Amino acid sequence: MDQHNTTYSVKLYIYDMSKGMARQLSPIMLGKQLDGIWHTSIVIYGEEFFFGGEGITSCMPGGTMLGEPNSVVELGSTEVTEEIFMEYLSSLGESTYRGDRYRLFEHNCNTFSNEVAQFLTGRKIPAYITDLPAEVLSTPFGQALRPLLDSISIAPPGGNVINGQYGQR
Repeated sequence: MDQHNTTYSVKLYIYDMSKGMARQLSPIMLGKQLDGIWHTSIVIYGEEFFFGGEGITSCMPGGTMLGEPNSVVELGSTEVTEEIFMEYLSSLGESTYRGDRYRLFEHNCNTFSNEVAQFLTGRKIPAYITDLPAEVLSTPFGQALRPLLDSISIAPPGGNVINGQYGQR
């Protein structure tokens, strides 16, 4: 088979970091219903890729302490080869998505998943995920908690950090 005609499935794994607590507590705390506190990752080439406080990380699908995702969204397919993708991730890991650039509200796993999804498929991830920080910050409680929440860095254990140099993990 000609390599240029090979396509690869691209999936978005969605995890609720609150394990259901957001749905129960958000009406009381925020005055509005949130269905979850979302962590996302991109699954392609048999690996799961995500961004957190350690930088870009990969693991076997479902291989972090978060376990299996709450849902999986088929984003489509891509002709981008694994080699080109790893070069792309390496470049991101040296600049935009270094661990020290992680910001819970502005530059997080969902920002990463959205950018990578667009690179691979031309499609964005669902807006209910990318809009969540603005929803939380639009409430008085969200504004009051912002200084504390800004200090939080999320990096689910169980992955291998991609250190920005192609081929090295």
